[in-house]
Amino acid sequence: MQVSVRRLALYPLGVARSGQINAALLNPRARLWSPSTRTLFSETGVWEKDYKTETRRRVEEWWHPRIMAQWRKDEPKTKFYVLSMFPYPSGRLHMGHVRVYTISDTIGHFQRMRGHQVLNPMGWDAFGLPAENAAIERGLDPEEWTKSNIQSMREQLDSLGLCFNWDREVTTCLPDYYRWTQYLFIKLFEAGLAYQKEAVVNWDPVDQTVLADEQVDENGRSWRSGALVEQKLLTQWFIKTTNYAKPLLDALEDLPEWYGVKAMQGNWIGECTGCYFDFKLKVDGEDTGETLSAYSSSPETVFGAAYLAILPSHRLLHGSSSVRSALEKVFQPGRGEHLRTDPSLHNMLNITSGRRERSVMCVSMFCFFIHCVTCSCSTGIPDCSVEDLSVAKALNLRWTTVLKSAEDGTQTLINSEEFSGLTREQAFDSITQKAREQKIGGHLTSSKLRDWLISRQRYWGTPIPVVHCGSCGPVAVPEEQLPVTLPKLPSLKGKGASPLEAAHDWVNCKCPRCKGPARRETDTMDTFVDSAWYYFRYTDPHNPDRPFERRLADHWLPVDVYIGGKEHAVMHLYYARFLCHFCKDQGLVAHREPFWKLLVQGLIKGQTFKQADSGQYLKREEIDFSGTHKEPVVRGGGRIEVTWEKMSKSKHNGLDPQEVVQQYGVDTVRLYILYAAPPEQDILWNVKTDALPGVLRWQSRLWQLVTKLRGARQLGDVPSPSLLKKKELAETKKIWENKNYAIQEVTSHFTEDFLFNAAISRLMGLTNTLSSATVRVVQHSVEFEEALAAMVMMTAPMAPHLASELWAGCPLLQRGGDVLQQFWPTVDPEYLKVPDLVELSVLINNKACGTVNVPQQVSKDPERVQQFIVESPFGQKLLGERSIKRAILSPRTALINFLIDE
Repeated sequence: MQVSVRRLALYPLGVARSGQINAALLNPRARLWSPSTRTLFSETGVWEKDYKTETRRRVEEWWHPRIMAQWRKDEPKTKFYVLSMFPYPSGRLHMGHVRVYTISDTIGHFQRMRGHQVLNPMGWDAFGLPAENAAIERGLDPEEWTKSNIQSMREQLDSLGLCFNWDREVTTCLPDYYRWTQYLFIKLFEAGLAYQKEAVVNWDPVDQTVLADEQVDENGRSWRSGALVEQKLLTQWFIKTTNYAKPLLDALEDLPEWYGVKAMQGNWIGECTGCYFDFKLKVDGEDTGETLSAYSSSPETVFGAAYLAILPSHRLLHGSSSVRSALEKVFQPGRGEHLRTDPSLHNMLNITSGRRERSVMCVSMFCFFIHCVTCSCSTGIPDCSVEDLSVAKALNLRWTTVLKSAEDGTQTLINSEEFSGLTREQAFDSITQKAREQKIGGHLTSSKLRDWLISRQRYWGTPIPVVHCGSCGPVAVPEEQLPVTLPKLPSLKGKGASPLEAAHDWVNCKCPRCKGPARRETDTMDTFVDSAWYYFRYTDPHNPDRPFERRLADHWLPVDVYIGGKEHAVMHLYYARFLCHFCKDQGLVAHREPFWKLLVQGLIKGQTFKQADSGQYLKREEIDFSGTHKEPVVRGGGRIEVTWEKMSKSKHNGLDPQEVVQQYGVDTVRLYILYAAPPEQDILWNVKTDALPGVLRWQSRLWQLVTKLRGARQLGDVPSPSLLKKKELAETKKIWENKNYAIQEVTSHFTEDFLFNAAISRLMGLTNTLSSATVRVVQHSVEFEEALAAMVMMTAPMAPHLASELWAGCPLLQRGGDVLQQFWPTVDPEYLKVPDLVELSVLINNKACGTVNVPQQVSKDPERVQQFIVESPFGQKLLGERSIKRAILSPRTALINFLIDE
């Protein structure tokens, strides 16, 4: 089948797609090479025949500034927002950085070639403990340390050829950024969602600061320092994220799958079937001024509450508060002993609470029963729970019956004020709604979710914009007085109270409300507050009047693809989603969810060597690899454990990205990272594996294909399809089909599943097809030329320097601008008219036996593919009556492997 060049979907920049044809495509003579054609070697007019190390170096040096310059030119088009999680400025990039930013850069180039206006910004998560600790160790100002690290890392990112929108750079430690973090905090404070209370909190004894529950692992250790966390009673600032638990949980249903992160978020939030109510605490009929927020799994029956249950860690049982003294006075000793000696009740309590000594305090009309409940304070309602009923009876408590059952099993409320007569379902909605209106709770949440603790007793963070006045209480700093900037301190200490306490001139101030003496809040915010909204600021990074213009945020959001580590599944992603929901309710943005697709990338792991007896990590030079032993051993003797672990200096298995790039080149490292594994899987960095040699060979083969076409055209031959014989025409048809199939598959991988390794495999397959083309097909077919052009364009997002030179080096591919300025190739319309067939490679016991064309609609179904092949003449010949033990259909490549009995 011969295909007219007029139908090929390749268009120069600025030419409309609707029917306009490039004149160069219609006039073969216009495509003849001339020495004036611009290439890397235009000074000499010589094209290197082979892609050598020196050639690669010169290609990347030449194209690096030109590609960066192209990225800065943009036009109003349909938006595409690709965002990679911004780094902490440690001063040095690691291979994990290279991986995540290679992925975002690849997607960015691809979407620009598809005609989108791409936002691919970069910034710095610049506050936090590491900089402060480094400053303490070195006697430096953390601001100076951070800024020098940012400069170093920005230079490293530039050296990798990564095309970010640097004009939108944000740095969270600069006042023009954290001014708006403070602004959003005040909005939360005014909405009743930011509050301060005394609480028993997680204290990191190493980093000397409080941690949120999310920052303590299942073994009770700090997420950063690894220290065993201690419990302390402190007054802290919280954000009431529990008020948004149900909307956050429900919104997950409308998002595409997030590599398991949606399930992790759902599990973290829990089933939102109940809510909290605020109870005023009275002792002997007198109001204590204390409010207890207690969870109820059946809020519609709250009028039947008999007691509240609190944990031993509850703040009321710690410190020297007047409430605790009152509780001790009314404590009735015999009650707790009765619970411990009642066998039936004891068994029941073992199920619900398990492992702690129990005691009971009877206070006014409510009883505080201390045990291991799932939340710090919960409501005991005998009408709804056998356990609650047993406790109430054991304590001889009185309660009000609030449920009446009809013969049909329907339950209605009684003794519940205006809610009496409603069904439980009706009362559930009515009571929770009224509680929300009266601001005493009622927001649906789970029993295990906690509010977000944001106070940190450290210096290097966003100051909390609140002053404490003896007359007015906590007062928000007026917006016109923002930002509240960090004071300069002569020195930082790693122990004791918040370092800001030492800044007396800064701490002592006037109350914004009554103008009396007041003190500034000396806790700073958790850095996760800064990163909960940075994706907004990128849309309007230089706005001096507000955090962002709604029009711009609405234009860019939601983020189309968000790329980062899975370790942020229940912290950063949860906080960012919460703040976006809040901003939507405040009328600041139109979108409730900030991110559409999430792409999580795995780790890059290095080989580690540990002494078997001590567990000490060893450097490679301390190991004997001579081969005299079956396995590597310690020099001088000793057995070694060999594992793969996350790269780290302390484990002596890290790699300096700049050294790797210097050795192999930017494009090779990019291709290796994309080809070695799907993004969500870990990469075991080993240059001896097939991945690195494979991408090196593929780059050389691409270069040779351009060399091959240049050689054919420099002979003076003009493509004359009429000279091709029947066999050669069949060859051109195969090239045409493989080109279209590659475009279809690669485009799908770039837009749907982000399997860049599968995309590269498909391009390698097309390379094989073109490499096997006969000389006459190269000379006289348009199909070879167009397939090569499409392949270079599809390679460009992943290896932009090499592809740019291949495009420039082959005059036949000169189509109005460099390769990254071309429109992404599309499938030829005639190909779409042909029944969709997938060429499937068939293996029998891991040995290649040939290929079979399988209908597209069948190609992903293992059973149907097996049946189709077995029933085909090909299958009958090779498989016949042989017993098939198993047929393995590859999910990533067009391949099926039949395992049969020999």
